[in-house]
Amino acid sequence: MSGKMSLVVLAAGKGTRLKMDFPKPLAPLHKRTLIDYVIDSLQNLGDFNFIVGHQNELVEEHIKNNFSSKMSFNFIEQKEQLGTGHAVRTYFEGSEDADSYEYTLVTCADTPLLTKDIFEKLLVEIQKGYDGVCATFKTENPFGYGRIKRYNKGFEIVEQKDGNPDDLKINEVNSGVYIFKTAYLKEHVYGLSSDNKAGEFYLTDTFKREANVVPVLFDDKRKFLGVNDLLQLSEAERGLIIESTRYLLTEVGVRVLDPSHTYIYSKNIGRNSVIHPNVTIDENCVIGSGVTIEPGCFLENAVIEDGAHIKANTYITDSIVRKKAKVGPMAHLRPGSDIGEGSKLGNFVEIKKSIIGKNTSISHLSYVGDAEIGDQVNLGCGFITCNYDGANKHKTIIGDGSFIGSDTQMIAPIEIGKECYVASGSTINKSMVDGSFAIARGRQETKEGMARKFIKKKS
Repeated sequence: MSGKMSLVVLAAGKGTRLKMDFPKPLAPLHKRTLIDYVIDSLQNLGDFNFIVGHQNELVEEHIKNNFSSKMSFNFIEQKEQLGTGHAVRTYFEGSEDADSYEYTLVTCADTPLLTKDIFEKLLVEIQKGYDGVCATFKTENPFGYGRIKRYNKGFEIVEQKDGNPDDLKINEVNSGVYIFKTAYLKEHVYGLSSDNKAGEFYLTDTFKREANVVPVLFDDKRKFLGVNDLLQLSEAERGLIIESTRYLLTEVGVRVLDPSHTYIYSKNIGRNSVIHPNVTIDENCVIGSGVTIEPGCFLENAVIEDGAHIKANTYITDSIVRKKAKVGPMAHLRPGSDIGEGSKLGNFVEIKKSIIGKNTSISHLSYVGDAEIGDQVNLGCGFITCNYDGANKHKTIIGDGSFIGSDTQMIAPIEIGKECYVASGSTINKSMVDGSFAIARGRQETKEGMARKFIKKKS
């Protein structure tokens, strides 16, 4: 065992109201699943035991594929879903080591906004000598939640279906997150009755009046959101965004001009950066200080260094933009792009798997793929690297200080030396040494008076 606490994650749900073809724990939430977030929040707190049920093979496969290198875990199948109390009985019956833990934590796989500090606070409380602790919160609309009935000693949780009118006026409710002394939990879970309106074994009935148990009230109810339908799933998505945006606004000093219409998942954004509306920044992005990101941009796994300016409707994935570079509007950086310090990429420029040097200009309507472009290079409007021969990709290299005129194509593989000059309209298929000039286009011929043969006048 890696710790003195067993982490029991209830992951047997079908999720009928989600209207999906896979089990509830695998419902998607921002490129991951519900259960992934719960696992992350519990890391290093104890040993994992997953209670699985509906389509358990899919849940088990997902966890094995994504977490085997990070932790050890056990799966215990709950063949009949007879309530949370029954799920914990199933755990004790299916785990040989269950009795050896001093504490047992129980939580659900459908609460993706939980954070480690919640579990740590509960652990601090139970280590004061209690037999069980329960995380609670207050809500203006407690319908559907179990109500917390406090006493001088102990407390009870009254489920919605079983409460009387006075019980249902209570606005402190159960979150579904608990830590027990294992001996207490095992003793009481086998004494549970299903004599209630749901006909289930409630784990909540282990909390009793006069028992050595205590509710722990938390201020932020949003973190306890359980996902049971698509509306709540969308609320969880917004919850992820609110968490990171609030941190950036209050702790870092990032200006987010319209938080309700901005989709920021990363907390790695530097001070004095400005994020405009309708921007999406995924959790793997790292953005420096003093960066401006204009409306409509999408950034995924991108590094944007200090002082860079990403102009409107630019799409960046798996790329780096160096200090004080300007990109866009309406540019596209595909994976493997590295844009040098102080460089400028203008509208309708696409870069793919290429290194662009310092203070280089690619101002508009160009494609650069599989290339190395040096410092202080100018690529004119309509520049294209012809990098694909139908079977393989080939490289284009352009040296420092070169000037490439508009509407030029480079037939790769090709290398252009330093301080070269290529005339507009050229198709270049031979390498050039440093300081050379190239022009490769048909010779112009002008026939005076011949235009009338080709211009058709409308009758």
